[in-house]
Amino acid sequence: MKRAIVFPGQGSQCVGMGQDFAEALPECKSIFDQANEILGYDLAKICFEGPQEKLNKSNYAQLGLFVASAAAFRTLELRQPELEYDLLAGHSLGEWTALYVAGVVSFEDTIKILRIRGEAMQAACEENPGAMLAVMGMDGADLVKLAREAGCYVANFNSLAQTVLSGTAESIAQAEALVKGAGAKRAIRLPVAGGFHSPLMQPAADTMAAFLADLDFAETKIPVLSNVTAQVHKNSSVKENMVKQITSSVQWVSSIQWLVTDGVEEIVECGPGKVLAGLIKRIDKTCSVRNIGQLTDVENK
Repeated sequence: MKRAIVFPGQGSQCVGMGQDFAEALPECKSIFDQANEILGYDLAKICFEGPQEKLNKSNYAQLGLFVASAAAFRTLELRQPELEYDLLAGHSLGEWTALYVAGVVSFEDTIKILRIRGEAMQAACEENPGAMLAVMGMDGADLVKLAREAGCYVANFNSLAQTVLSGTAESIAQAEALVKGAGAKRAIRLPVAGGFHSPLMQPAADTMAAFLADLDFAETKIPVLSNVTAQVHKNSSVKENMVKQITSSVQWVSSIQWLVTDGVEEIVECGPGKVLAGLIKRIDKTCSVRNIGQLTDVENK
């Protein structure tokens, strides 16, 4: 059976994430210990104990999700060593986890990248305040036109029923009025500090481009889908796409459709929460989906 493993992005962070993996398996504890050593502070304590308000900040959320997702994946490897997988993908931040698992970047370099990415995105939020709006029950193509009219952007094509808009507070307010008038089932403001995956994040993209220029990337051992293109990364354009990813739409719907068309029959989400599993089920009902977010998810399989 052809299988893909996917990793969650910012928004899936929760207090306690990764703790049961770290307590049960020395290999997972060492992942958190290594992260703490590289960072020079106790990231594990923030992940395990919170508070949630602190964990929600981009500089902690991105690092914490990566480490917790890496621990979930390591647990899957240890507890189900017979499991084979053919493709990798991740939603926004989760794409970096996929690139780490694919051998493109080392654990240490991924930590350094995400520290810069999280801090740069947090700074961009403060420099260019923005807002985001999740819209349910409208066609993605229609929302592209509506966003253009409102002066905002499509941040995430999350599922056939959910698309997220991003932009200035003014443009999102205008978009909210427009989508309600256009018959959207629901429109929900997201509790975020900025307009992620929009041009408001350009300062963060510039910072990332400069930082990545000095790093060496290895060739992918396992194919990884790009959020920007919804196609498998070419080794020559990984850095370029990962910079573009910060300001571009996350093409999650097209990515899952690509996996299914390529013959993937099972998708395993490795990391906190079940956000991606829920989205995937709404994109394609023929594909089997499961989540590895806690130790019991592996032991009960």
